[in-house]
Amino acid sequence: MSRFLSRLAARLILPHSPLPGTIRQLPRYFSATHSAFSNSLNSISKPNADFARYPPKHTKHYTMAELDNLISKLKTLGIEEPLKVYPGSNPVKNPFDIFRSYITEELGNISGVSKDLIYPALEWTNTSDRGDLVIPIPRLRIKGTKPDVLAAEWAGKFNKGKYIKDAVAKGAFIQFYFNPELLAQLVIKDVLTKKETYGSASLGEGQRVIVEFSSPNIAKPFHAGHLRSTIIGGFISNLHEVLGYDVVRLNYLGDWGKQFGVLGVGFKKYGSEELLESDPINHLFNVYVAINKDIEQEKETSPDGISAIDEEARTFFKKMTEGDEYALGLWKRFRGFSIERYKDTYARLNITYDSYSGESSVSEEAMQEVSKLMNEKGLVVEDEGAKLVDLTKYNKKLGKAIIQKRDGTSLYLTRDIAGALDRYQKYKFDKMIYVIASQQDLHTAQFFKVLDLLEFDWAKNLQHINFGLVQGMSTRKGTVVFLDTILEETKEKMHEVMKKNEAKYAQIENPEEIADLVGISAIMIQDMSAKRINNYTFNMNRMFSFEGDTGPYLQYAHSRLRSVERNASSITPEDLLNADLSLLKEECATELLRVISQYPDVILNAYRTSEPSTVVTYLFKLTHIVSSCYDILWVAGQEKELATARLALYSSARQTLNNGMRLLGLTPVNRM
Repeated sequence: MSRFLSRLAARLILPHSPLPGTIRQLPRYFSATHSAFSNSLNSISKPNADFARYPPKHTKHYTMAELDNLISKLKTLGIEEPLKVYPGSNPVKNPFDIFRSYITEELGNISGVSKDLIYPALEWTNTSDRGDLVIPIPRLRIKGTKPDVLAAEWAGKFNKGKYIKDAVAKGAFIQFYFNPELLAQLVIKDVLTKKETYGSASLGEGQRVIVEFSSPNIAKPFHAGHLRSTIIGGFISNLHEVLGYDVVRLNYLGDWGKQFGVLGVGFKKYGSEELLESDPINHLFNVYVAINKDIEQEKETSPDGISAIDEEARTFFKKMTEGDEYALGLWKRFRGFSIERYKDTYARLNITYDSYSGESSVSEEAMQEVSKLMNEKGLVVEDEGAKLVDLTKYNKKLGKAIIQKRDGTSLYLTRDIAGALDRYQKYKFDKMIYVIASQQDLHTAQFFKVLDLLEFDWAKNLQHINFGLVQGMSTRKGTVVFLDTILEETKEKMHEVMKKNEAKYAQIENPEEIADLVGISAIMIQDMSAKRINNYTFNMNRMFSFEGDTGPYLQYAHSRLRSVERNASSITPEDLLNADLSLLKEECATELLRVISQYPDVILNAYRTSEPSTVVTYLFKLTHIVSSCYDILWVAGQEKELATARLALYSSARQTLNNGMRLLGLTPVNRM
């Protein structure tokens, strides 16, 4: 097998390919019959169970020195009880785990229930009236006594110590409310000290993850339909990086196939060297649309429904595969212009890649090697001249995966397998994530299953993160809305809004840049606010709506917190670290503190669900509470001791907001 892999890896690069070969894992199209199975296949292509849980029991993601420092800190706060660290917890980087451990110890002593059963049963709450943590007694599987009776008994006996303000029985649940003074000491100074690393963890330390996302088609403008894969993939990459993984970001471009034959023929008819030099992407798009209209018209008027232009395009692409100098030269120019334009757009979205590759990097010979391997494993059967892998014996929903048409043409499955082999050889990844639309669910499940049947151990470490579609656009018909156009129009709209407040506008050094950043926030947040699996119809007007929970609102919240800090410039960072946090007695201060403390848990929850909306929802919750505090927790005009304590709270909130926005791929602004 290793000999086969080495031989295959050596053959994956075509002579004409200008970039190292990383193979596209998914097709851009499969039949409507297949897509009908998407919903029922969610369970098949879900992440491996290892991706959705806390780390294994033997894994510690902190050093003993860090743990000793935490224990020493607790002693300075008058806490002498030993800190028990449970499997999967990280009290050094997640304050909630300190409280979880204490509750587990005390509840275990009262109930006699195994503490290893209690710890994972403690649940996060969505609203403060339910406490900070809650445990549903039925999860502890106690027989013979009603859960509500046990909840009342155990809550009455619970030793709150210095950790817990209250333990309240509510039906079959016990709600635990943290001691806010202790929480303030543990959280605020933690945020102010760690700054941009607050919320991070070492969950993936020593592991490499590949994230492949975006993957637009060369010589076509980057339109809103590509936006979802791009920003979701960017978030997934950032999320893994924050959790300690070595992340490799890949962009596998659609840079090969008959569409380049269409474009080559179209350029011969409609192309302009002058326009290609001055505005290559839009010109190539216009050429592509124009020649496709000609093809459709020929098919409609031809007696046999055949287009001569279409046949000419097939011939042009065949010349490309045979190494024709002119055809390949034109293709390379189209490809080069497109990649440079993509890079500009990605930069505006805070997206970078470690590798740009494409379909051109896989050779027919490499796919033949893969086909040979499938035959050797006895996976391939013939059906009316076509070759396929019958997966129904393993799962009826998977159906039969076609790997070769009757005419001998290989399909995407063999290309995908060759790509996965190449990537494992090159990167030795611990996990590989494909961020691809839900219409590819069936193909992805088939692809993963075939790799499993080929007995590659690493096949279990492949993960498909799917998402709904942006509907209502077609490149061929010319009905797409280009992302660059969206970005420019949104920037202009934001610029107009900013100009309405002349006093604030005059204080902004770079209004064009700020307008761009706020406009990008509007686009990205409206996309990430809902569950990623949901489809939505693209609507430019919605991009310009800045009421309620929007990207511009998050930017405004951040800039206002920055203003609070600027207006209290006499208070130094050292003052904040030494603030008397016992002065934070107001209910809104306690509420804000509790939400700030939840951020490390929010990141872990987003990791388990792969949902950007988890972070978006949290940030709106945080900013709403901050807004409700302004009329109560004044900093200006207060005695320095009180002002310092309140500013420490606001600065912690701003840092947490900043970290969350950057995790989503946004650039927080300081003035707007």
